[in-house]
Amino acid sequence: MRSRQRMFAAVMRLLLKCLRLGPRGRGGAGQLWHYGHLCLRSLLYNSFTNGDVVLDSLFEPVYWLVDHITRWFGVVFVALVIGLTSSVVAIVYICLLPLILQTYTPAWICWHLAYGHWNLIMIVFHYYMAITTSPGHPPQAKNDLTGVSICRKCIAPKPARTHHCSICNRCVLKMDHHCQTAWLNNCVGHYNHRYFFSFCLFMTMGCIYCSISGWEMFRDAYAAIETYYQTPPPTFSFRQRAFHKSVVYLWVLCSSVALALGALTLWHAALITRGETSIERHINRKERQRLQKKGKVFRNPYSYSSWDNWKVFLGVDVPRHWLTRVLLPSPHLPHGTGLTWDLPPCVTEQHAPLLAI
Repeated sequence: MRSRQRMFAAVMRLLLKCLRLGPRGRGGAGQLWHYGHLCLRSLLYNSFTNGDVVLDSLFEPVYWLVDHITRWFGVVFVALVIGLTSSVVAIVYICLLPLILQTYTPAWICWHLAYGHWNLIMIVFHYYMAITTSPGHPPQAKNDLTGVSICRKCIAPKPARTHHCSICNRCVLKMDHHCQTAWLNNCVGHYNHRYFFSFCLFMTMGCIYCSISGWEMFRDAYAAIETYYQTPPPTFSFRQRAFHKSVVYLWVLCSSVALALGALTLWHAALITRGETSIERHINRKERQRLQKKGKVFRNPYSYSSWDNWKVFLGVDVPRHWLTRVLLPSPHLPHGTGLTWDLPPCVTEQHAPLLAI
């Protein structure tokens, strides 16, 4: 009761003071405006507030929509990827393969059958493993967990190279990115990073293979479609028209995916060569710029030589692994647990970093 009376008295005093600053005062409306502005700023003052905080607060509803509603988009896109890939495979088997068997030489037939089926198996295997394999998360028991920082979302120790995924709402070991609306509907992290990259690589190779192999068929089919609108129209059967449109659809789809996915594959190949993830790329760039201004040099503590970085990423310990683990489907685990980053056995020479993150 007393607190309410005090609050009422304070409001009344503020109102009377504002009235005194009216026409009888020296400043009039200007002083009233400045006084009210000062009162408002004093009530809302926060020493940690800046433009970035205000923008984050304004965009918080948008972030909420992205984190919660777009989770369902991933399922739709995975179904779309499976549907489009299945349609291309069906066109190859129904339309192109009979034509290849009738017109190509035995050597070319063997080449297309061997390479095409090998590429298809690699795509299906790595895509299935990428969407079903967990990227890896820090253990729930935090007693023996070594962390280099504390996650502000989980309020738990966060090991090196671990980052919090706002969509999964969990920390992910060696997180690269959350591949949601494009291919996987899953986080790309320590345990499925190789599957993700291999899928991108073999899918790009398959699309390039289809585009090059079907170029002559595409030209003939496109020229035939252009004659549909002549007068009088050509006498193509329904099966021939379906064949022409299917070949054009296959070539346009494969060429488009080869360009888009090929650029993404090259970007990730460059990151792997430098021993970085997508998130670490931005962190290391800022750290490199900061140290450069001080006349210092930054070296990535998780990067070895370019060749060793690829061997660590692909899990190649001995020469035969290039066949059994790279050119053939292999479910082998990556080096380490993602909690600590000791020197892998396949690294030939360790470059001690001058400055680490």
